[in-house]
Amino acid sequence: MSEPRIFNRQFVILGAILIQLSLGAIYAWSVFTPALKELGWTKLETQIVFSIGLASFAIAMVFAGRAMVRYGPQKMAAAGGLTLGFGYLIAGLLGGQDFWAVAIGIGFIGGVGIGMAYVVPIAVGMRWYPDKKGMITGLAVAGFGFGAMGWIKLAGTWGNLIENLGLANTFMLYGAAFTVMILIGSTWMKLPPKGWQPEGYLPPTEKAGAGGENFSVTEMLRTPQFYLIFITFTASAGAGLMSIGLMKLYPMEALQASGYSLLESSAIAGTAMAVFFSLANGLGRIVWGMLSDRFGRKRSVIVMTASQALFLFGFTYMAGEAWLLYIGAALIGFNFGGNFALFPTLTADIFGADRVGQNYPVVFLAYGAGGIIMPILGGALGDIGNFPLAFSIVAGACLVGTGAAALILTPDHEEATHHASMHGFAHQMHLDELTDVIEHIRHPKA
Repeated sequence: MSEPRIFNRQFVILGAILIQLSLGAIYAWSVFTPALKELGWTKLETQIVFSIGLASFAIAMVFAGRAMVRYGPQKMAAAGGLTLGFGYLIAGLLGGQDFWAVAIGIGFIGGVGIGMAYVVPIAVGMRWYPDKKGMITGLAVAGFGFGAMGWIKLAGTWGNLIENLGLANTFMLYGAAFTVMILIGSTWMKLPPKGWQPEGYLPPTEKAGAGGENFSVTEMLRTPQFYLIFITFTASAGAGLMSIGLMKLYPMEALQASGYSLLESSAIAGTAMAVFFSLANGLGRIVWGMLSDRFGRKRSVIVMTASQALFLFGFTYMAGEAWLLYIGAALIGFNFGGNFALFPTLTADIFGADRVGQNYPVVFLAYGAGGIIMPILGGALGDIGNFPLAFSIVAGACLVGTGAAALILTPDHEEATHHASMHGFAHQMHLDELTDVIEHIRHPKA
């Protein structure tokens, strides 16, 4: 069946990028942390706000995936944009300095808004491009990585918004920009007609254990593959999220220890995060997605997590020298970006593309788990002056994730369905037995 003339599927890519550019604001958080520290915030407090945002983002995605079926992708994306903008507005109106105002506004409300909109471009993009799931997912989420660079630079050296407008006004300006961009992007978030396929595309044959079958959330949770993916994603995403939160604080200390001035250290560390990490983060999403289309998801995940462990171990020796810092930030950012192209497509390949809008948000809870544990760990160790230990711990976690990824095999849908039905049968048997006992007590036989 040919593509419908009423809608060009390339607009889905444009809409996805506009949405994700705004959602990537969460990765721009590090640009605000030096100003908040000057106001008396501790390093741990800055990371708590970041972790609240990551956790609420991941949890909200679970509900958004289900709600998208009922309300449609356009409404979900628009609602997410309005919620994200409202969170930044609240933080700004309440002064932009109070910990609880920022934690609730940007952390909790903003995180919920991101979670509501994030899954929409992924689910819609895969339905329009089933023949290139890795590539389209990479493009759809690339804006999330690239967006951080723009928002960091606008608040810092490009626009000097924090210096000229202050934190509160910067938060409100960002909230308005996020809302407008997401509302525009949401207009193209439409699913293709039922049964539509790209010209010349042959969908995979569905047979037990071959992949391509659609698992419900319950069926997915009954497979060991889900938990192996969850462990790998938690380790890999959590390591990158800790790196984001500390990408300015740690290098500034390391550079000053190497003889750089405070001003030089701030500029170099800011460039490492805003340019090298952010650009590589966005590029990694596209490149890893395309590589996985060619070499397979599992193999790509193994290579990505193993190499990330090496880069994280090495970063403690790279953070104190400008050119090495730039290389380290780019390598870690490139691999971190790969998570968001590989894990959605891995979920679709193993548990079905038609159910990715509902299944991937549950897998994505791993991102929230990693985002709670590892950035707070990094902040706590930073407060006692041991950033290198934090990077070594998350590097070890990535090696654990590599081992888990190597064990992932395609599940048998019939077996998962059988287990689910057997569990339901056993549950009913217990209920029947309990009913018999109660009936015997009420009406004992003579």
